[in-house]
Amino acid sequence: MRGPAGFLLCLLLLMAPHCTEVATQEVQPDPKMPCANWMGGAPGYPGHNGLPGRDGKDGKDGQKGEKGEEGLQGPKGDQGEIGVLGREGPRGFPGSPGQKGEKGEGAFVYRSAFSVGLTERAPHPNVPIRFSKIFYNEQSHYDASTGKFLCNIPGMYYFAYHLTVYLTDVKVSLYKKDKAVIFTYDQFQKNNVDQASGSVLLHLSAGDEVWLQVYGEGDNNGVYADNINDSTFMGFLLYPDLD
Repeated sequence: MRGPAGFLLCLLLLMAPHCTEVATQEVQPDPKMPCANWMGGAPGYPGHNGLPGRDGKDGKDGQKGEKGEEGLQGPKGDQGEIGVLGREGPRGFPGSPGQKGEKGEGAFVYRSAFSVGLTERAPHPNVPIRFSKIFYNEQSHYDASTGKFLCNIPGMYYFAYHLTVYLTDVKVSLYKKDKAVIFTYDQFQKNNVDQASGSVLLHLSAGDEVWLQVYGEGDNNGVYADNINDSTFMGFLLYPDLD
C-alpha cells in the first residue's frame, strides 16, 4: 500500500503505542480505593468503635505556677486537747518596779502608850505618884487613880520621866512589880529650878505594873509642877511578843 493511504496507516501505527502509554498514565487507579475509579461501587457503612487504648506514661511535672490570692477565712475549729507541758524557758530580765500600792491594815494593830503630867505639888513619898494630867491614854492602859501603868500586851516597852525640881532635893525610882528598877537623884540649888529625868527599856508580861514614886523619907520629894512647869511620865510599846 503505497500512496497517501499507506502513509496514513504507518502514521497511525506509530502513534498507537504512544497514546496507549499516555492513557495508561492518566487513568492510574487510586491504590487507597478498594476498586479502580472505573469499577467503584456505593460507599460502605462506618465500622464499630475500637477498644480504648492503654493509659500512657505519666508526663513530667510542669513549672510551678504563681501564688494564688488568699481565700476567705474559714469558721473557727473546735478547741483541741491540752498538750504536754513543755520545758521551762530561760529566765527573763527583771521588769520595771510597779507603782506603790496603798497601805493595808493588819488584822490586829498592837498599840499601847500613855503620856501624863503632874498637877499636885510635893507628892507623898513611898507611894505611886499620881499623874492626873492626861496628854495621851487612848488605850486606857494607864490608871490615873492609882498612878500605875498596867501591861495588856506582852512585849518590850520604853518608859521615861522628866521632873521639875523645886524647893528641895528629889530622889525618885521607877518600879516594876513592887521592885525598884532605876533611881534618879537631883540636888536642889536655891533660887533655881532644876530638872531630873530618867528612861529605861523593860520587857513586860501581861499583868505587870509600872509606876514612879518618891524614894525615901519626905525630905526628898521636891517634884514640882505649876501652870508653867511640868513634870511628866510616859511609856509605850516598842514591839510585842508574837509567840
